[in-house]
Amino acid sequence: MTDGQLSCSTVIITQKMETLLEDEEESQTTDGQSELIPNFSCSNVIIEEIFSRLPVQSILRSRSVCKPWHSFISDPSFTNFYFSRATLRLFLSAYDNSTRKRYFLSAAHDGGSVTRLITLDNTLLINDAAEAEHLNGLVCFTSANGILAPNEAVVLNPSTRNIFKHPVTYASSSSSSEVYTCYLFGFDESRNEHKVLNIRMSGDKLFEPSAVDILIFSMSSYSWRKVNVELPIDVARDHLYFYIKRSVCVDSVIHFMLVYSFDILAFDLRTEKFSKISPPRDVVPRDLRTAYTRDGKVFAKYNHPRLIKINGCVGVVCHDRVVESNEMHIWMLQDYERCVWVKETVTFPESWIKLDSPFPLDSINTDEIIFSPSRLSRFVISVLIYNMKSRRFRSVQFTLKHPLCSEHMEFDQIKCYVESIVPLQRNITRT
Repeated sequence: MTDGQLSCSTVIITQKMETLLEDEEESQTTDGQSELIPNFSCSNVIIEEIFSRLPVQSILRSRSVCKPWHSFISDPSFTNFYFSRATLRLFLSAYDNSTRKRYFLSAAHDGGSVTRLITLDNTLLINDAAEAEHLNGLVCFTSANGILAPNEAVVLNPSTRNIFKHPVTYASSSSSSEVYTCYLFGFDESRNEHKVLNIRMSGDKLFEPSAVDILIFSMSSYSWRKVNVELPIDVARDHLYFYIKRSVCVDSVIHFMLVYSFDILAFDLRTEKFSKISPPRDVVPRDLRTAYTRDGKVFAKYNHPRLIKINGCVGVVCHDRVVESNEMHIWMLQDYERCVWVKETVTFPESWIKLDSPFPLDSINTDEIIFSPSRLSRFVISVLIYNMKSRRFRSVQFTLKHPLCSEHMEFDQIKCYVESIVPLQRNITRT
């Protein structure tokens, strides 16, 4: 079957689906069973091809047509197949300081208008400390992973617009009053399961934790489970309690960087064991902070390296000299077993400060890196995309509509995601 025939079949099945949905109440038999089963003389392979080309909302409606369709669409094998064929889009997050509303947004990866997905009212997800990571159709959004701010984690499916807030318990194995907790998102490929790693530290003094609890939240059973595992570091000496903010998951392993030694701590979701990875050379910043001036205002830039996932590899962004050199260095761990790091030098086309201080956040495909957005006007934001093959930047613009054009709106996250029908319980009110 050609693409044209498949496209025609998609239209036919969509129209048939709409008609069946409208006539559902009139098509019931006397024994209460539906006669909505479509009589298509085609194989499951062709049906799978047709369904995989429908938009998510049409897929979700199709599940209500009949039991065979519901069973077919709900099968994990079709969920995985649909994900492999789905469209790449961008996930954006913005926070309105005046209303304390958090907005989750979506846009095409090549620019255009921004679509509002979900709005959270009076959220504790603090604007300048929020992080997001996309893994296999779901996005985990976490607040400041630090002891001085509230910590929360929500998981959402941008395609179905379902959102799940993780249950929080500050109970610890210690009776101490000071508790620090962080949430790190991962995907266990061996079980085809999303998981959240929770590290909780407690102690009688603010910066001297005496107890560490490691828990895993399963997105399949929706429950926490404590893990008995040894940490390959000294918690107090390595300051594990401080500034665990950003993590990346590669090949079922969650990675995050220690703030003082700059070693990378790795937790394997398959074996549920920790290991330590040596960072690339020159990763230690020459200065911990750099002050610079923009539009007559003085800003302080913290020079800690940042983790990023590029081309399916763990990456480390070194940016301590970008103000003076206009360059950033991105190290990629290309040989995991032998710990071989390869450096990519990114040179900005003009002053990094004038470009509104962009930072790399995610990779769109195997060649391109997307940077943090900047505001061109009330109605337009711009995003720089760097191509590692051509070593050139291009700029992509996105248009905003009310209420996103508010002057109090700050855009803090932009990541790639692939549309999916991965099921997700909803336990939080959305608007």
